Amino acid sequence: MQPLLLVIIIASGACLFAWISSLVTGDTSWVDRLWSIVPVVYVVVFAAVAHLTNARLDLMAGLVALWGIRLTFNFARKGGYTGVEDYRWQVLRDSMNRWQFQLFNLFFIVLYQNFLLVLIALPALNAYQHRDAPFTWLDAALGLLFLASTVGETIADQQQWDFHQWKAAELSAGRSANPRFLQSGLFRFSRHPNYFFELAQWWLLFFMGASAASSVGQWTLAGPVLLSLLFIGSTRFTEQITIAKYPEYEQYQRHTSSVVPWFVKKDKSLVLAEIAG
Repeated sequence: MQPLLLVIIIASGACLFAWISSLVTGDTSWVDRLWSIVPVVYVVVFAAVAHLTNARLDLMAGLVALWGIRLTFNFARKGGYTGVEDYRWQVLRDSMNRWQFQLFNLFFIVLYQNFLLVLIALPALNAYQHRDAPFTWLDAALGLLFLASTVGETIADQQQWDFHQWKAAELSAGRSANPRFLQSGLFRFSRHPNYFFELAQWWLLFFMGASAASSVGQWTLAGPVLLSLLFIGSTRFTEQITIAKYPEYEQYQRHTSSVVPWFVKKDKSLVLAEIAG
């Protein structure tokens, strides 16, 4: 069987499972639970059909497997597999009537997101179609950058986990947590460093596929582009919710880059005060 056809069959099963599960349980986070698993399966399919004899495909499969293990662990320790639904879905559910949300569930949460999970894995198709292309220093460099991004995301997730553990302990002890959201470590240079490293990994995977094809003009560019757009929309929506809870978050927004890590911006009022002084 052609690997792309096999991927489409698996993805169709994932869609059916997520949709039926959401209807039965009333929980729309089933795609979230598949997010760290199915892209690994898709990339491994291409490597396996090539009989695990292609260095580039094997490297891509290994890197994506590492990505999946890290993300699955982080999702699991936050209770993602214990029936905890993403809080953002409830916010959207409250803003729609029942049939509107069910349409949103089917077409965006289930179908579109599963389609996107296929797309981001399809640089492996480029590598499969050009599996006679030799493995080069560029592939090795991209692989090392992917590993570095995985380390960066692991650090960001751990910093976030440690902060929320500390915050929960403070609240349990009857004390007010200050600050109320994470602003140190990597989060001093980016409000969402984990998003940055996550996107970097899928862009790097695309370039590995493009390396096999000897051209960046591949239609699989749609995967990282659409994922980036999804993260932009998700960031804006999430931060609207955060500002409603923590008004001081607006000041953090003014000082700190949204996704790409960058130097901390000084408050203009403080700069003027320094000049006046």
